[in-house]
Amino acid sequence: MRPGRNSNDLKMPAAAVNEGPMRDHYPLQGNAPQPAFKPFAAAARLKNFLAGYFAELNAAAQADRPRVAWCTSVGPVELLRSLGFLVYFPENHGALLGASRRAMDYIPTANAQGFSPEVCSYLTSDIGAFIRGETPLTRAYPDILAVPRPHVLVYSTNQCRDVLDWFGWYARRLQAPLLGVESFRQVEEVTSTHVAAMSRQLQALVPPLEAISGEKFDLDRLREVVALSRRGSELWGQVLKTAAHRPSPLTFFDAAIHMAPAVLARGTDAALDYYEELLEEVQGRIDQGVAAVDGERYRLYWEGMPIWGKLRDLAGFLASRQACVVASTYCNSWVFTALEPGDPFDSLARAATELFIVRSEAAKERYLVDMVQRFGIEGMVFHEAKTCPSNSNSRYGLPRRLAARLGLPTVVIHGDVNDLRLYSEEQTLTSLEALLEQMAMAPAR
Repeated sequence: MRPGRNSNDLKMPAAAVNEGPMRDHYPLQGNAPQPAFKPFAAAARLKNFLAGYFAELNAAAQADRPRVAWCTSVGPVELLRSLGFLVYFPENHGALLGASRRAMDYIPTANAQGFSPEVCSYLTSDIGAFIRGETPLTRAYPDILAVPRPHVLVYSTNQCRDVLDWFGWYARRLQAPLLGVESFRQVEEVTSTHVAAMSRQLQALVPPLEAISGEKFDLDRLREVVALSRRGSELWGQVLKTAAHRPSPLTFFDAAIHMAPAVLARGTDAALDYYEELLEEVQGRIDQGVAAVDGERYRLYWEGMPIWGKLRDLAGFLASRQACVVASTYCNSWVFTALEPGDPFDSLARAATELFIVRSEAAKERYLVDMVQRFGIEGMVFHEAKTCPSNSNSRYGLPRRLAARLGLPTVVIHGDVNDLRLYSEEQTLTSLEALLEQMAMAPAR
């Protein structure tokens, strides 16, 4: 199973390492011939993973067995897998639409159905593509003519309210049952009260899911899936932590590609197999002195959603200036340290409530301070995504508070996850140039 659509067009350059302890006033290398990505050997496994994942879903949808559940990306996938469902994630499909730069073709179709241009562009591009009877999966896998039809749609609003509206539209259109859990928001400290409330909601899903799947719920099976999910999450977290090394062996842009098994294969052996291989490879890069960005000079943090249609362009722009985005909130959102196989329902509830997106401003600030210190961050990029306010953390003064608290330069870039009509390349690159100029003049940390 695999997520790496950008994996196929990677090009390998000669590696160079520059770990000078003083940056001083290092000039920006705007014309340096830097690649956007350096290839990972694990990309071959990634490609096979994705092909197998989508082929299995396609076959199940045609045969009507196993049952197919649609799930939000940080929803109760472990419970679904324990009951024998194959799981499809519409958000992943939304990201594919963004990465293929086809989203703008479909968003107006959803707008014509009454969805505002202001709401999630994952939602509008995905629904628009469905109405048009098109999917980017067909281009990669010609046997797949449509996304798999669901036997049930399961959501968690720990991400945003839009997922409920999104899944609700499909439930009405496809006459499929809609189930889910309602999350807390603006959580300062996760308490036993939060956990108990979420746990009861998860347990209430069991009877209707049993009826739909035709399988009897088995607590031991759920424990096994949670154990796999915990181990896969730990391995993914270890991969991301390698970026604390100077120079970093991978970038946020690499991680955005290679995180697919953390989403699509959570709770399966496939995720473990993939991240064991990838972890060995990134550790090998460290041992061999291979930098993700040649001559790494500037270490950045990316807060907010990716701009999927500009992932490669932004990676190349920053690499050409010896700037490495070493960490992000987004990729770390699939590291679930709270999962405990011995207490599956409560630990799933805690993991869902500890998610960054549902936390208070103060909790988010504490988290980001820790990430800055852990990864040696020297500058922060906040992406304010127009149609994704829940994942845009620049709207209430957080960048300025962090800049004052940590003495770090920060910049807010305005764009969107999928709708490139809301993105100005000129403004973004100018803002990033200004950030790097500030970092170049700052004393070494």
